[in-house]
Amino acid sequence: MDIFEAIRNRRSIRKYDDAKQVPKELIEKVVDAARWAPSAGNHQPIEVVVVSDQKKREKMAEISGYARYLKYSPIALVVCINLKRSEHMYGELGREHYSPQDASAAIENIMLAATALGLGTCWNSLFEKDMVKEMLNLPEDVKPFAILPLGYPLKIPEPPSRRPLEEVLHWETYRSTT
Repeated sequence: MDIFEAIRNRRSIRKYDDAKQVPKELIEKVVDAARWAPSAGNHQPIEVVVVSDQKKREKMAEISGYARYLKYSPIALVVCINLKRSEHMYGELGREHYSPQDASAAIENIMLAATALGLGTCWNSLFEKDMVKEMLNLPEDVKPFAILPLGYPLKIPEPPSRRPLEEVLHWETYRSTT
């Protein structure tokens, strides 16, 4: 699948084939895609924790404001920010401003790589971060940023509508389309 096909085919998947496990090699491929995402100053502050334990995924689903579907995926990827790495060159700016951008770029790479491999994901950043940090025994300077279920989709939803390109693309001068 080429990159444009992966972009157009990516969906937020909330139902997974729990009978079909994700091979370790594919997990490593999607995490490697995160590793290649751009980061401010090339500090690469992203850490990814693979959660395969059913009880932990159920607990994460419980403490999530929205992602109850986490308990149905065979894997959850917890994308974290290593605060020491993000602060190294930029201090507070790296910690508060650049690191969320770095994590977001890594997550997008994960989602596109997963799509290209026939896997599904769904970005979830609304959860009790302190509880996940404790559950995964993360070091003091590593902060959970997002949880992505990872698995084979049971069903792929239809594409959501998108605004026309003409409303989004502005050549040199912004023009309101609202």
